[in-house]
Amino acid sequence: MPPRPPEIAPGPPLQQIDRTSVLYEGRKLAYFGGCDYFRLSSHPRVQQACVEGLHRYGLNVAASRLTTGNHRSYQELERRIAEFFEVESATLVSTGYVANSVAAQALASRFSHAFLDHDSHASLADAAVLLKAKVVRFERANAADLRRRLRAARNCRRAVVLSEGLFGHNGNVAPLRDYLAVLPQSAMLFVDDAHGAGVLGETGKGTVEELKLPVERTVRAVTLSKAFGVYGGAVLGGRQLQKRIYASSSIFAGNTPLPLPLAAAALSSVDLLQRDVSMRKRLRENISRVKDALQVTGLLMGHPSAPILSIVPSGAKEVKKLRGELLKRGVYPSFIHYPGGPREGYFRFAISSEHNAGQLDALIDALGGRR
Repeated sequence: MPPRPPEIAPGPPLQQIDRTSVLYEGRKLAYFGGCDYFRLSSHPRVQQACVEGLHRYGLNVAASRLTTGNHRSYQELERRIAEFFEVESATLVSTGYVANSVAAQALASRFSHAFLDHDSHASLADAAVLLKAKVVRFERANAADLRRRLRAARNCRRAVVLSEGLFGHNGNVAPLRDYLAVLPQSAMLFVDDAHGAGVLGETGKGTVEELKLPVERTVRAVTLSKAFGVYGGAVLGGRQLQKRIYASSSIFAGNTPLPLPLAAAALSSVDLLQRDVSMRKRLRENISRVKDALQVTGLLMGHPSAPILSIVPSGAKEVKKLRGELLKRGVYPSFIHYPGGPREGYFRFAISSEHNAGQLDALIDALGGRR
């Protein structure tokens, strides 16, 4: 009989105190959970833009963008996102999860085979089905296994590889250049860059910029709920892809777009990330401070530029020990169960540009970086 899966339920309710702290069991603790890498969700300018958008526009257009629910705020946000990522078009949708499915519907029947990295987010697995191609999973981040499966595929006329850019559960970057090297020239990459967008690359354009990938062979989906700190998602690509979304995606056609106050907040957020380079500088410095100090521990820390650390404990005893060390030093013990992550749960820490030196050092000490 296979082992019984762990029970998964929402985590404990947390009360945010400030941009990097939560109240937990009566204590103020440094918070390294979530994916708000620049803490833009609580930036005064972003919040003010949201309030002004609420008073100016109300909450909801209550209709699809293909009927009466389009609005100049959505068009302006698409223009600014496309400008930020230097692509021809950005198509705004309600969430990053939805963005993958919308892109897949637009690309349906264009590929004979969809090769899916085993560790990819569930939204990519859902999107792969919508491509109407034969779905083949390959070993996580393994270009050699991808090559083997390509050779084994029959009538592989045109292929697409689906993968996250920066894996949100462990901070690894997919070897996308290696994937391209084993793919035929007609093949494409379909990248969910939810965690890479805004974070990786010299100017925050994500995994494509970090790895210097050819934009013309890449379709990207991004979210506004992580580095940008707001809500919503977008499909990045050429104008023809956007036209296909309008014509072929039933999800886009029936999707109510994000609330207008959040569109206003997102415009402010994109502007901040584009103009204020000091945020990316602080994030890189904070990541280096933590990862350099933890080199002595032998922990697997993912890509050097990734703001994510994950620790998979060997058992309940180690969970209890590390939890105690974190609480002792005033750090919230972010032990999580997440679909696609380690079966028995794991500790995940996300470093932000706004954590101070004391909070970073407390995390380092708790994880054994100064012993």
